[in-house]
Amino acid sequence: MTALRCFSVCSLLLLNASAGFGDLRRPENVSMDSLNTRYVLRWDWPHETAANQTVTFTAQYIPEFRTQKKKNYEKYWTSVCVNVLEHRCDLTGADLHYNGLYLLRVRANTSQQTSGWVQIRFCPDKHAALGPPSSVTLNSVKGDLEIIISDPLSSTNQSMKTLLDNRFSYHIQYWRRSEEPQTAKVLDTKNSVVMLTELDRQTWYCVRVQSRDDFYEKRSVFSDTHCTRTEGQIPSWQIFLYFLISLLLCFLLLLLLFFCFYKMFTLLKNTFYPAYQLPDHIQELWLNESEKPQLLAPESPESVCEPLVVVSAELDAVAVDERSHTGDQDSSAHSSGDSGVYSTEEDSCHRSTTHADLQMSSRKHREKLHDGMLLDPCA
Repeated sequence: MTALRCFSVCSLLLLNASAGFGDLRRPENVSMDSLNTRYVLRWDWPHETAANQTVTFTAQYIPEFRTQKKKNYEKYWTSVCVNVLEHRCDLTGADLHYNGLYLLRVRANTSQQTSGWVQIRFCPDKHAALGPPSSVTLNSVKGDLEIIISDPLSSTNQSMKTLLDNRFSYHIQYWRRSEEPQTAKVLDTKNSVVMLTELDRQTWYCVRVQSRDDFYEKRSVFSDTHCTRTEGQIPSWQIFLYFLISLLLCFLLLLLLFFCFYKMFTLLKNTFYPAYQLPDHIQELWLNESEKPQLLAPESPESVCEPLVVVSAELDAVAVDERSHTGDQDSSAHSSGDSGVYSTEEDSCHRSTTHADLQMSSRKHREKLHDGMLLDPCA
């Protein structure tokens, strides 16, 4: 009898051990990723599975108060994601009350096996992160700065302030744009419209806002930074500074214009009235229209030739005749007085006539050259 009991106990232990060895592994690192009233359940599955087996997951939730009042509460579990392949399950549309307390669980499934449940406890009011304001608007009003803050919204576009009651507040930081945000001034308020006073006139200011839950000490990320400039009269020192800057710019502009005018005037003067003048005889040549050199047109078929007048041989002959006649005159002066007189007069007249004819011929050639009427000697 005792041996039979021992055999039964050993058999049960072996069956339980074999069953536990064949179970599918559970999901790991189960957590809730939540912002305002948007809830996403996430988990990891780092295990390997047998070939030709697909692992899916199932996620469920139940209000915690149902597990405390009834012993058999399995039928009250609500399935949100059934046999999904993703390692996440969106519970935003599950209508979880923001101030409620829930139990969430997830397990892995295959076609032949099912893992055990992994369960976590979730309270949206305590565990859900708080989002920043949905929008921030800045307005400059008579030198002050008006901040209009829009509340963060839930998944149903409901204001989170209505869910948090009096625990909700705003943390405002504002600073000059020329400074660093670390030097910002702070202001805590529960109002959605805030007026910042005692600001510098005509100065750029930047503002960012953070949402806060004072009960659970939740802090949202800051909103986008918004900047605007305050209105008001410009300080006298700033007006004087602008005047000096504008005066300096005008002076530089006038100096530049004067420099350009001087350079242009110098260029024109050197072009039309050069410092170095041509010689007088060249200027007279250019002033006299008849003395200007005449150039043939490029298309003229006539050849350009220089006329040549040969008079040196005749002049040399005349000079030789004059010397010979002078010698004859001196020798014959003693022999014949009357005949020498007649001969000398005749020779002088002949030399005068010949010299005059040569000068006249040379003058005619020059006139024909200058008037452009001389025929081409090369033809």
